[in-house]
Amino acid sequence: MKWITREHPKIDRIACPWLIRRFIDKEAEIIYVPFHEVKTKAAELNATPFDIPDVEFTHYEDRCTFDYFVEKYNITDPAILTIAVIVRGADTDRLDIASQSSGLWAISAGLAHNIKDDHQLLEAGMVIYDALYSWAKHLQHQRHTQSPFENLLMDIYQQFLKEKGTKGKPAWVKQIKEIIQDQLDANLTLSLKDISKNLDVHPSYLSREFSKYFDDLSFGEHIRKMRIERAIQLMHSTEYALTEIAYLTGFSDQSHFSRIFKTHTGKSPSIFRKNLLKSKLNTKS
Repeated sequence: MKWITREHPKIDRIACPWLIRRFIDKEAEIIYVPFHEVKTKAAELNATPFDIPDVEFTHYEDRCTFDYFVEKYNITDPAILTIAVIVRGADTDRLDIASQSSGLWAISAGLAHNIKDDHQLLEAGMVIYDALYSWAKHLQHQRHTQSPFENLLMDIYQQFLKEKGTKGKPAWVKQIKEIIQDQLDANLTLSLKDISKNLDVHPSYLSREFSKYFDDLSFGEHIRKMRIERAIQLMHSTEYALTEIAYLTGFSDQSHFSRIFKTHTGKSPSIFRKNLLKSKLNTKS
């Protein structure tokens, strides 16, 4: 079957041919012509026009041509439905509806700038969309920076979700306390939002449940409290500079460390350390 659309493709006119060849017609012939020739050439070549106004395969309301192909051919593959939102965001300049849309637009615009032959551009685009499909099918819940510790925390939260209907303190509470304590020297940088995203659970729900078992503190507040307690331990037992202590307890810089430290103790780290030294001298004398 022949499909025809306007020249110089970027998003829909690459994504739709990829979808056609991968899910609708493997032998499809894709034809690119100047915009004003699409309908005339479609009639001459017995080709189906797409992604131009006033044809069946086009935009409808806020949805793009890729969306129409998915609906028309009843494609229910979850990975394709994920890609459809990304393509829609990139093609309609609504980059907020999927975090990957801006990346797809950037890659597509760059390819179109570098490759002037439309069919060569389509072949390069096929590789891009094959990769996007593999990500959506198999990899979209993985994170590039995800550590074994984060995986362990997520396992614990999964256990929590299973236990949420039971009475008493869940087992995950003790496990989380132990793990956080063990990891304080590893520059801990965790976010409840990241965890909730991987679990597909709303972060406000996890935050509310977490605080029930951690002195009415949110996950972030509890982590900061533990870091400050660790910083005080280091002030007692080491001669590290305050900048070193800030780094060792996971703060991005000393000013951030000083601000959080003062919030928790009522004193700046330098004043706290001076008072600590005075206390030690008085004890010795």
